[in-house]
Parts: sequence; C-alpha cells; structure tokens
Amino acid sequence: MSQTDLSYVRTEMALPQPAPPRERGPVAWIRKNLFANPFDSVLTILGLLLVVAIVPPLINWALIQAQWTGTDRTFCATVAQGGIHPEGWSGACWAFVTAKFGQFMFGRYPLDERWRVILVAIMFVGLLVPLLIPRAPRKGLNAILLFLVFPVVAFFLLVGGVFGLPHVETPLWGGLLVTLSLSFVGIVVSLPLGILLALGRRSKMPVVKMLCVIFIETVRGVPLITVLFMASVMLPLFLPAGVTFDKFLRALIGVSLFASAYMAEVVRGGLQAIPKGQYEGADSLGLSYWQKMGLIVLPQALKLVIPGIVNTFIGMFKDTSLVYIISMFDLLGVVRQNFSDAAWASPQTPASGLVFAALVFWIFCFGMSRYSIYMEHRLDTGHKR
Repeated sequence: MSQTDLSYVRTEMALPQPAPPRERGPVAWIRKNLFANPFDSVLTILGLLLVVAIVPPLINWALIQAQWTGTDRTFCATVAQGGIHPEGWSGACWAFVTAKFGQFMFGRYPLDERWRVILVAIMFVGLLVPLLIPRAPRKGLNAILLFLVFPVVAFFLLVGGVFGLPHVETPLWGGLLVTLSLSFVGIVVSLPLGILLALGRRSKMPVVKMLCVIFIETVRGVPLITVLFMASVMLPLFLPAGVTFDKFLRALIGVSLFASAYMAEVVRGGLQAIPKGQYEGADSLGLSYWQKMGLIVLPQALKLVIPGIVNTFIGMFKDTSLVYIISMFDLLGVVRQNFSDAAWASPQTPASGLVFAALVFWIFCFGMSRYSIYMEHRLDTGHKR
C-alpha cells in the first residue's frame, strides 16, 4: 500500500492579512464611489465643476460680503440705491432677518405674550425628544402626554382667555408658529385617520369600502389650494346664519383631511405587501380582526412604508405655505409680507429672506428624513447586513 504525500496540506490556520492598500482608506473609497468606471468619472468631474461654479460665489454672497448688522435699508444697499455700500456690492442682508426675526417666528403675536409660545415650544421639545429615543423609558406615558395632554395645554396657552391669560386671536398668529402648529396637528391626525381609511378601503363591507374610496379619490383628485379655499370661503356659505368657525381651525381640518387621504394610500401599499400567510396565521390563532391588524399585520405594514409615511409628512410640512392663499401667514408668508416694508426695501432683501426661510424648512425636513432612515435601519431586523 503506497503512502500518500500530504506535505502540501496546511497544518495550521493562516493568520489574517491586512487588505491591500488599494482596497482600504480614502483612496479606495474615492475609486469605488467616484471613479469606478468612465461614466462615473465623467459625472464626478461635472459635479466638481458645478460645485466650483456655485459654492464660492454663494459663500461670498452669504458670508463674506453679507451685511450682518443694521437698522434700515441703507445698510443693505449701494450708494446709488441710497445706501452705504460701494457700487457693485452684492451680499446677503442678514440685518433684515435679524430685525424681523420675531415676526418670522411669532407673526403678530403680542410681544408681552410671546413667552406662552416659547413655553409651548419647550414643552413640545421636552416631550418629543424622549419619544424619539428608543431606549428612553415610559414610552406609553410619554405618548399620552404628547398626543393627548399637550395639545389641550398648548391650545389654552396659545389662545388664552382662561386662567387670567389674555385672549390672542388666531389671525394674529403667524410665522413658524403657524407652520409648526399646522404640521403637528396634520401629522397627529393624518396617520391614524389614514390607517382607518386604508383598512376601510380594503374592507369586505361594501358601504364602508365605497365611502372610503370616494373620500380618498375625491381628496387626492384636487389640489390642496382647492381644499383650503373650500374650507375657508365656501364652507361658511353652507352654515346657518350666525354660525362660523375659526379660519385657523378650518385650515387645520383641511390640511389634516388632505394629508390623511394620501397617508391612506401609503398604508394600503404596506398592507398589500404583507404575505397572505401572515393573515392566515393570525386567523389560525383565533385572533379577532382588530387583534390581527393591531398585533400582526399593521406593525409589519407600517415598517415597510416608513419612507412613504415620512415623505407624506415632509410634503405636508412644506405645503403649509399654501395657507397664504386664504390670508394666513406661515413662515414663508410672513417673510414675503415683510418685503413690502419700506424701511427694508432693497435689492438684497427678498433673496435674504427667502434663503432664510428655505434654510429653516430644510432643517426640519432633513431632520425628519434622517430620523426616518435611522428608524428604518433599526427596525430592519429581517435581513442581516
């Protein structure tokens, strides 16, 4: 019997070796993400040229040449325009934003009562932040305080008329106060109402399904401006004489119903993505309809459509600027309204105000987007990365 030569077989485990220099570090990342192939290289070069063409002039206008302080338009205009700057000057007029910052945040809310708005904002942040932190304790109590107790307390604080607080009419509200109020109420109302509409549209009861389909398709078939116009102008015509509703309340209802119709279709997409076996498994356990939906189906469906839900929230947050059509002034509306102030009328004022409003909108929208990505990865337990 011949003896086999096994000298070529390794007798001990090989030690791990570091990756080649070309496959690690910043250079490897650049090669992989920016210059992986000729097409990517061309796009990268074009992108760099575009950045070089846009960013330096923007920095020069917004930071280097910007006017940061001042009391009137003369600080943001050239000599020929009645100002103090030399000919050819072009820079952001942040002095205008500083002077009007209070109006941008509170609108025409009385100066002596703005502490109430600030207190509401502190309460909102104090309740929202722990709810967004997964490891924070007592989530149930936190949710009850934020979604049930806080709106009542905020209403009495902002409107007043009780506990010795002066009454502040909603036509005096404006700026970021209106934007956040409409967005918060719209988000809180549209998500549960959208879930109910989605379940109703998939219901086997003909009447319930028909009513939900009619509502969803009707609301989604018209622009938000039409909904706001109907709620603000046409609705009072159908009410009995002497009966009216606050214009801000009508805007809240219109925005909430409009967002709920879109939310219903997002949730319905998630329900359709759930395999039939999940429904059958829940039925085999003897669960009722609401137990099946609340414990089995909806948690999975909502996890699948987190990007769509947040996308609806972001769209609604930006669409609050449309209340300008019914003579309500959100952040963008107040900024535009102050363009007509003769004390600050200059060629640089409109651009500065609009850039400031865009930055505020971007901060909130970007924050919602990043948190949704975080929650999407946290809840993605079905796949290993």
